[in-house]
Amino acid sequence: MIGHKRVPSREGGVEVVVWELAVRMAALGHQVDCYNRREPGAPASPEICEGVRLIDVPAPGRISLNAFVYAALAVIRAASRGYDVIHIHAAGPGAMAFLPRLLGIPVVVTIHGLDWRREKWGGLARRYLIFAERTAVRCADAVIVLCESHRRYMRERYGREAVRIPNGVTAVQNRSPREIERRWGLHGGDYILFVGRLVPEKRVQDLIRAYGGMRTPKRLVITGRIAGAYAREIARMAREDERIVMADFVSGEVLSELLCNCALYVLPSSVEGMALSLLEAMSCGVRCLVSDIPENVEAGAGFVKAFEQGDADALRTQMCAWLAEPWTREKASRQARSVRERHSWDAVVIRTLEVYEEAVRRRTASS
Repeated sequence: MIGHKRVPSREGGVEVVVWELAVRMAALGHQVDCYNRREPGAPASPEICEGVRLIDVPAPGRISLNAFVYAALAVIRAASRGYDVIHIHAAGPGAMAFLPRLLGIPVVVTIHGLDWRREKWGGLARRYLIFAERTAVRCADAVIVLCESHRRYMRERYGREAVRIPNGVTAVQNRSPREIERRWGLHGGDYILFVGRLVPEKRVQDLIRAYGGMRTPKRLVITGRIAGAYAREIARMAREDERIVMADFVSGEVLSELLCNCALYVLPSSVEGMALSLLEAMSCGVRCLVSDIPENVEAGAGFVKAFEQGDADALRTQMCAWLAEPWTREKASRQARSVRERHSWDAVVIRTLEVYEEAVRRRTASS
């Protein structure tokens, strides 16, 4: 596995997916190596974790070079290790898919999202990501995408038939609001929740503006590590409204408490692959409101409500309307049951292993 930042972690959706796949494949008896990025000053990874071997690859601290340098070094190193399959995650690292192909090693690429659409990238970075995506799609023995709209995109733009394997979801254990009450005075049902990275494409500024115009005693809880100019601007906006809680990065029991006890989960993003936090919120049986991009609507499967992406007024109207509607235990149970049945990690692993086997057959047949 190559392309993630560091596992095990919840730094992003890619990291969660890589780890869920790796641990389950190892439990089935496969040897799985994950190539972690190790930036300057970061601690070394343990050699083995839950049956998965972790291999550190140096990566520069400079964000513009980080993914490229890491991916190049990781693929070069992996190419000499005799793997049956190299699985590259994300479009940027996918630029290196040409090397295993040249060496006759089966390579699978998962495009977790159309990264070149993300607002944080400038012109040069965006052009590189388009190049990387094109290289990955053309060189990989198999391409995996997370949703149907991305499968159509691959067919229409590149003439490539991708395999759709949606993300799984780990059922969140129902927890009483103990730690969140101690930390932030949250009692359950008295707050609106955002969970995710504080980056421009998440459009958290729209959520703060929409919430600012609401006359509600419910608080707004925003999670996410405060790092970078955008995150600092979000923190500044939040300080202007005393009802807003900036919870920083959360995981484990605290994240479970926040998800299980919120009155409403909101995802206002402009770009997604398949948001794991949305699937987790749905699995808790809480009501969810998302932007109307195809990736969110598909993941919502008819259970969530949607608003026009980028329209803070529409978001405010929908938040007020959704909170005013009754949310019964029967609705919550039906939503939770549906998402857990449709998004099984065990099923994701089985389907991914089938893709590996097909990639090996294709490579063997062409050699």
